Amino acid sequence: MTKKWYNYIVSIEDDSAPTQDPSAKTGVQKSASQSIAEIAASVAAEPKFTNPISDPTSFDEIYRAAEIPPAPQGYSILKVAQMLESEHIRTLSSDVKRSTVLVALDAAGVKIKDVIQDAVQRDRALDGYERVQQRALSELESAKTNENNQIQGEIDRYVTEQRAKMQANTDAVSREKERFSGWRLKKQQEEKKIADTVGYFVSENPITTGDVDATSPGSKPVQKS
Repeated sequence: MTKKWYNYIVSIEDDSAPTQDPSAKTGVQKSASQSIAEIAASVAAEPKFTNPISDPTSFDEIYRAAEIPPAPQGYSILKVAQMLESEHIRTLSSDVKRSTVLVALDAAGVKIKDVIQDAVQRDRALDGYERVQQRALSELESAKTNENNQIQGEIDRYVTEQRAKMQANTDAVSREKERFSGWRLKKQQEEKKIADTVGYFVSENPITTGDVDATSPGSKPVQKS
């Protein structure tokens, strides 16, 4: 029966093992760095999103739209992440977890560089879609800012027009008050002339010469034709 990946026994060098030459270790690190750089260089810097993404919160949909190829034997970086979180090895040391995963990949015929390449592709897909959303946000912000400026312009024009109407109304009332005040003065002069004339013939003068109370009973506002 085929064993599951977590059933493989991994041997770790004990403390009695000869100490590795530091220069050799440095050479291995440089080699690994070069390998990672080569893997990163082999992946397109800007993925092409061939299909619209209806749900930006679905990373799987983003990966599909970026046309990330299927991982060899299904061992994507996400599957490896699940393996590392498995209850069988998640409490083990980092070295043991790393070795266990490498044994499982080797048993499945999968190279670690393919997993790393899958990781780089997914990372660049996420970065690329972030840029897509950022551009969309910038375009939306620009469009809405322009729209708001247009609306503000319309509001300013409307306010200016309405203020002009209000000022015209105030001016009209002022002119009417001035006209009425002049008319009232002439009216009082006319009433005085009438009263003086009537006064020669009566003991009690019935002619009024003061201002009329507009709210007195029977008074009606004058309507202009």
